[in-house]
Amino acid sequence: MLPEYDLVVIGSGPAGQKGAIAAAKARKNVAVVDRTPMIGGVSVHTGTIPSKTVREAIFQLTSRAVKAQYGNGRAAYGDISVRDVSVRVREIIERETDVVRAQLTRNGITIYQGLALFLDPHTLTVQDGEDGHQLKAKNILTACGTRPAHSPEIPFDDHRIVDTDHLHALSGVPRETIVVGTGVVGLEYGSFMAALGSRVTLIDQRPVILDFVDQEIVQALSYHLRQLGITFRLGEKVTRVGTEMHRESIFAELESGKKIQGDALIYAVGRQGNADQLHLEAAGLVADARGRVKVNELFQTAVPHIYAAGDVIGFPALASTSMEQGRLAACHMFGIPFEHMPELFPYGIYTIPEISMVGQTEETLTSNKVPYEVGIARYSELAKSMMLGDNMGMLKLLFHRDTHKLLGVHALGQRATEIIHIGQAVLFYNGSVDYFRDTVFNYPTLAEAYKVAALNGLNKL
Repeated sequence: MLPEYDLVVIGSGPAGQKGAIAAAKARKNVAVVDRTPMIGGVSVHTGTIPSKTVREAIFQLTSRAVKAQYGNGRAAYGDISVRDVSVRVREIIERETDVVRAQLTRNGITIYQGLALFLDPHTLTVQDGEDGHQLKAKNILTACGTRPAHSPEIPFDDHRIVDTDHLHALSGVPRETIVVGTGVVGLEYGSFMAALGSRVTLIDQRPVILDFVDQEIVQALSYHLRQLGITFRLGEKVTRVGTEMHRESIFAELESGKKIQGDALIYAVGRQGNADQLHLEAAGLVADARGRVKVNELFQTAVPHIYAAGDVIGFPALASTSMEQGRLAACHMFGIPFEHMPELFPYGIYTIPEISMVGQTEETLTSNKVPYEVGIARYSELAKSMMLGDNMGMLKLLFHRDTHKLLGVHALGQRATEIIHIGQAVLFYNGSVDYFRDTVFNYPTLAEAYKVAALNGLNKL
């Protein structure tokens, strides 16, 4: 007789892990299936945790904040390799894998390691080498994540022409790096390589970057990335990539006729959902061309007892939002009360400098004809930012001109992804910008930027 579970979760990344634990806390019988080396999912092994660890390691290895504070000369980066950074990454991955496994086990969740495939809407087979298991499930949560999208025109060699999962294969810091794709991942890795001293060219067919982010923040980020030595080639399509053996270099030919030279190329044009590997048709479902699954606002697929959450359902495809999606899916399937406020999900983009946002942008407020005012605090005004050696950041508050209700918060600079949560809390409680004016912040802190920005905005009324 097949083992039967109240919930089987496909994938143990942020969405799968939190969904499984939420169901287990409600005393449901839960199993999680994931590939053998992938407990913790893409987030732990090739995505969020590695990329953010790389960012922190770069800051420490290059002492960027120290140089900003005590000297303006460029560092000698020749003795820093991508593999040096990878050592730290491996340590963190091992620790986080153990943490996820322990959390699942502690909550009584059965773990199956292997590839999950649908046999019918309620039955899965788990393939692990020659062995296999079949499981019955009353409910299924598909949280199988994504993999880097590939193009047949790109001759990947996992050495000099790589996707973002194989960045560790680069033997050192290239003198010149070509990054194809200016989405979140492309911008993050482009800024990492530039911070290590590589001259970076970012190429994308789209005419603008991060069109969902407040455009003043985008313009400020673009300026600082150019200061790092990054060149943007926007509105440009790559038609051919190849190697020039006599020069040991890489080239990318563009539709406009330009030819970009480099020592390495990182292909970061989107992600491909893994749902196309699950035999969804056996469950009465189909993935789109990008391997994603369509869901409603409650994360149900077209088959009501099958849910999907995380990167496999598309934008915003962030670890933080995926965690909440998985939890909410489990709450809905088992009738657990919950509140869903996606409009207050924060976004964190870990470029150098990093940016973060929550709430509305100037563009959405203008489109909706909402009368608003802007308050800005620049890091150059804050004592704490001088101590940290970072004067290039800013905090921006958007609030209603008449009611002073806070409408949006946008940050750029060191620890932007941390301080954004102060604004998120005030937005959640429908607070006003007056709160920041009237409250007392520790001094010196970056959080003090809220008071500076509030006073700046209120003084304009």
